[in-house]
Amino acid sequence: MSKPTFHSDLRLARFLPRSTVGPRSMKLLQKLGARSARHSPAGGTVERVNEDITVRVFRPTSARPLSPALLWMHRGGLIIGTAAMADDWGREVSERLGVVMAAVEYRLAPEYPFPTPLEDAYAALGWLAEQPGIDPEHIAIGGDSAGGGLAAALALLAKERGEIRPVLQLLSYPMLDDRTTTRTDIDPRRLRIWSPVNNRLGWSSYLGSRTPGDVPPLAAPARYEDLTGLPPAWIGTGTNDLFHDEVIAYENRLRQAGVATTLEVVPGAYHGFDVIHKKAQVSRNYRQAQLDALDAVLNRDTSQ
Repeated sequence: MSKPTFHSDLRLARFLPRSTVGPRSMKLLQKLGARSARHSPAGGTVERVNEDITVRVFRPTSARPLSPALLWMHRGGLIIGTAAMADDWGREVSERLGVVMAAVEYRLAPEYPFPTPLEDAYAALGWLAEQPGIDPEHIAIGGDSAGGGLAAALALLAKERGEIRPVLQLLSYPMLDDRTTTRTDIDPRRLRIWSPVNNRLGWSSYLGSRTPGDVPPLAAPARYEDLTGLPPAWIGTGTNDLFHDEVIAYENRLRQAGVATTLEVVPGAYHGFDVIHKKAQVSRNYRQAQLDALDAVLNRDTSQ
């Protein structure tokens, strides 16, 4: 096998771990995340959706009569992480686009397997749409990694229930397909941060005792058959990401179903590269592409 090549802006890639969480470290990381979730974000607030769920909310300094909004789901393989991980992104979205950004503190597997995290996200979407000063006709949904997979599932669930119609699904290297856990043809040397071992832990925790034949399509959006009628999608991934192939396949199926899509593929980028290398030009370009996609739908034909 040839030596894997990483993007020239990602100089530290060869020093990074391929795996980041295991069964033992998962509980510790969950506890550390719970601590950070208790603190209010700088420039934002923590608000309660219901007795089980909170959201971290960032509002622009210049308010509109009705503001567009973004609901965000955080990364972490469905087993670790917290909405606080999106604080920097929330401030950037709010300040640069002049919209409200809310990151949902969904409950984590394995204590809360499917469908709890998805239902938490849906509850937060309903809460956001009903808030005073929010334009329910201009709400986007998005997330990174596991959060991107939840956002894709949320778009499907919103279509099924017909109560709220998001204007965009923004999916950053989303975790979409549990069947990737059975692949044996992936070169682990090109992977960073999220490995097949991590992926199996995440999916087994989320799906519980379900067999492959019993996996609900809403749990793994790549299994969902009818993708027609979904909101437009912006989808991004790197060529050195474990999820690259499932992301490309899902974007292709969306297009075939008549869904408008924008695909951003970053050569030599690994999973979560834009978080690890925030200041790298390739990461700034990647975030700007997401901001542009959000701006195009949230700030178009809205009340000023």
